[in-house]
Amino acid sequence: MTDVTALLAALRRPRLLIRAARFGLADYHRARDLKRLMHLPDAPGPRVAVDRLIAQEAEMEARRKEGVAAYSPARHVEILIALMAEARLLPRPGTEA
Repeated sequence: MTDVTALLAALRRPRLLIRAARFGLADYHRARDLKRLMHLPDAPGPRVAVDRLIAQEAEMEARRKEGVAAYSPARHVEILIALMAEARLLPRPGTEA
């Protein structure tokens, strides 16, 4: 996996989506929300979660830009919340053993 921090820093999304996601971080509950977003019986580790969430978020962004009727801003915000929260759980570059 490439440097996730750099990848996330390079994301350019509408300000409203980012602000909503930051606001939602306070209510994020990993065990509950991650299982629901990923359709899994248990929450995976942060590294696996971030990789999958990046892919899901890229798909949501493509739908948003294309104006697909099935695009859900609420789901997009939920994925961004989870992505932000899971990225915080990753070890910082240079601190891994």
